[in-house]
Amino acid sequence: MSSNFVTTADGTRIFYKDWGTGQPLVFHHGWPLSADDWDAQMLFFLHKGYRVIAHDRRGHGRSDQTENGNEMDTYAADVAALAAHLDLRDAIHIGHSTGGGEVARYVAKHGKGRVAKAVLIGAVPPIMVKSEKNPGGLPLEVFDGFRAALAANRAQFFRDVPAGPFYGFNRQGAQVSEGVIDNWWRQGMMGGTKAHYDCIKAFSETDFTEDLKQIEVPTLVMHGDDDQIVPIADSALLSVKLLKNGTLKVYPGLPHGMATTHADTINADLLSFIQS
Repeated sequence: MSSNFVTTADGTRIFYKDWGTGQPLVFHHGWPLSADDWDAQMLFFLHKGYRVIAHDRRGHGRSDQTENGNEMDTYAADVAALAAHLDLRDAIHIGHSTGGGEVARYVAKHGKGRVAKAVLIGAVPPIMVKSEKNPGGLPLEVFDGFRAALAANRAQFFRDVPAGPFYGFNRQGAQVSEGVIDNWWRQGMMGGTKAHYDCIKAFSETDFTEDLKQIEVPTLVMHGDDDQIVPIADSALLSVKLLKNGTLKVYPGLPHGMATTHADTINADLLSFIQS
């Protein structure tokens, strides 16, 4: 590819990587990271003969640091622009955390005729925030705390999250990787603070219930039962019931960032789903 950017309808430049040939696998990263969070998957599937694609969500990584459009409808429209630009067909969309919400919205609204399968890993759907309709959710105060910490000292907040709950490094006996923590921080600090602030609302308050109901392609829901960021009871266990063609795979003791900490396990299961 000569260009590593696609320009969306509102003029935002979205950075992407596009390697290899064969069936396209499109990776959607979590908040506040970038396409680099998929290194362990991109290399693995490239060597397996797939075309691997990952983009930096608007306001994240190397994409433009947007003031506006930092919400799920625009995120999904940006993916649609990328898919059209690359003329993706028979694609498998794989999303982690916030990226899982992006996959659900994109596949439901824009994916007809282009998408073969979908995968949600530690993903935020159906909806994270607690309400009368979602009594098992996390209180709004949790996300207000995220916003306050980001506004007060984003650099420190972006050390604390990966060093603690994201990878389960706060658990007794955890094998802590300083390199993984540093890489999370590096990716986070590449993005724009306004976009990151807005995205907290996008990942916590967007209701994906109707999106999940509309998805007809086979969908694999992968979740660690020790996910401290997106608790499994109010996410994966509900999402799989809403999907027409969903399969749930639960990973005992694994954390939110299991695609990094346990890449061999996750990659093997992704491969068998993709080939099935």
